[in-house]
Amino acid sequence: MILGLKKMIGDVKRLHPRPPSVAAGFARGLVQLAARQGADPAVLAQRAGLAPAVIEDQDARLPLQTYVALMRAAQTLTGDPAFALRFGEAFDIEDLSIVGLLGRACATWEDAFTQLTRYSQLIIDVPVDDPKGRRLVVEREGSRMWVVDTRSDPNAFPELTESSFARSAAAVHRRRSGIDAVAEIHVTHKAPAYAAEYERVFELPVVFESGRNAMLMKGDAFPEVLNAKPSRYVFGILSARAEALLGELDAAATTRGRVESAIMPVLHTGEANMGAVAASLALSRQTLARRLKSEGTTFERLLDELRHRLALAYLGDRKVSVHQCAYLTGFSDPAAFSRAFKRWTGASPRTFLGRRV
Repeated sequence: MILGLKKMIGDVKRLHPRPPSVAAGFARGLVQLAARQGADPAVLAQRAGLAPAVIEDQDARLPLQTYVALMRAAQTLTGDPAFALRFGEAFDIEDLSIVGLLGRACATWEDAFTQLTRYSQLIIDVPVDDPKGRRLVVEREGSRMWVVDTRSDPNAFPELTESSFARSAAAVHRRRSGIDAVAEIHVTHKAPAYAAEYERVFELPVVFESGRNAMLMKGDAFPEVLNAKPSRYVFGILSARAEALLGELDAAATTRGRVESAIMPVLHTGEANMGAVAASLALSRQTLARRLKSEGTTFERLLDELRHRLALAYLGDRKVSVHQCAYLTGFSDPAAFSRAFKRWTGASPRTFLGRRV
């Protein structure tokens, strides 16, 4: 597993401009399903190195390696090796991501697929083999049409293939939507010990060790009507939000963005120091300092600003106490957090909370 993870993220600089990441809505849904199957959410988060407050914002980003650890911990704690299939079966895409909502606001399935292709990075942002950077592509072979997942090295984390395809083509989703457009499921990984669960979840032929991860469609075109009365107003609002999120994701290609992504999963542990972060990015401290300086900041300033933003978000939502907020933002001493908060805002955390009532 460790070798697979290293292979999946080791060539990020060469293959992908940003650290691989997943929308936090998927992690939140995963935790909810695991809890329903008997897993303790606190133990699950601890095993994955996840700060629970991070997944409160559905549009926030989670490092891919944290999501992988979360999925594997869920399999262990629920005793269910087919957990990823059940996760895809349990949630529609609109339950987890703005991209699903945007698709539902489209008039046709083809329009929805266009939006999914454009904003797929908001779901999961990973290296792909498609030269145009698309994760999902349509390939036609005569009268046959395939929807192909071009994710690089998919067998390092086949659970992502399982959950993605189950979310798109599970029998329960077909019955709910009334659309029965998929003929076969093809996956590149070997048949697992729980292959019988594929039969139950999909009720479709599944080809293991195929040359591609893909869905073979029943016709040579997408079904026509998705939404007989689409709302252009809703579509416009969702599009604007998706564009803003895409802009934020692009910012992660900067050194600052990469550093923030590296800090987030370890901030609550108190290990967000420059040496550890530089090592996680395969940089020396001197190189990291130089790159941050070229972007007009320093590690200390960046860390301080990140803590400031997170503290305002945590306390502003009134979902955590002052002590919990201090822990989540990496302060071992609540008094030190209070001093920092007063420096940021001119008020103590408790005074700030009082004003929000």
